[in-house]
Amino acid sequence: MYAIGARETLAAFDVDAQKCFTPLCPDELPVPDGLAIVQELNRQARLAAQRIGSKDAHPANAVWVATADHPQLTPITGHEGVDLHWNRHAVPGTKGFELVTGLPDVTDYDFFVWKGVETDIHPYGACFHDLGEKLSTGVIEFLNARGIASVVVGGLALDYCVKVTALQLQRAGFQVYVNLAATRGMSSESVALAVAELDVAGVITIGSIDELVVDAGIGNVVAR
Repeated sequence: MYAIGARETLAAFDVDAQKCFTPLCPDELPVPDGLAIVQELNRQARLAAQRIGSKDAHPANAVWVATADHPQLTPITGHEGVDLHWNRHAVPGTKGFELVTGLPDVTDYDFFVWKGVETDIHPYGACFHDLGEKLSTGVIEFLNARGIASVVVGGLALDYCVKVTALQLQRAGFQVYVNLAATRGMSSESVALAVAELDVAGVITIGSIDELVVDAGIGNVVAR
């Protein structure tokens, strides 16, 4: 169990919990078991004072879209804002752009980020619009303004956008917890590597939200 202080100092972050990262969209970037995270995302949000969300919002003609000549995960050169080719995904107006069913409307979040809207910029983390982490999305500033000290993170996928977002938040001075029940990754191998990288950075991985205890002012309360 991890005690994290008052509820008012905790935020929950739903990173890119979109249908494009689930088996509902097999031609995009389906993450195995990606639909199974909704209940746990909602459970961790009930424990927190602030609920943050993000979406990929990519143009259909992005320079990184994979082709037969440049398949997915092959490197890209000549564009500072992108690093790899990816299947087309998260195009606004498509099913894949939508949040997974069971999550709130975007207007019900306390803060929300749309990222990757430029054709030649493809960030992973939700705290910066660019790979070089020069242009803030406002997440860090929002959390600081509200006195947040700890952030529990879930979403899709663990080995990419969730991992990078967690690392960005940890470097910004928050204590970050990645909730493994609220996220899934592309493969067991890449998940293991991600967890190891998070551990080195000081990010704490938990099996479920039941491992976090919040002092709500009336004794210790565990999320159920």
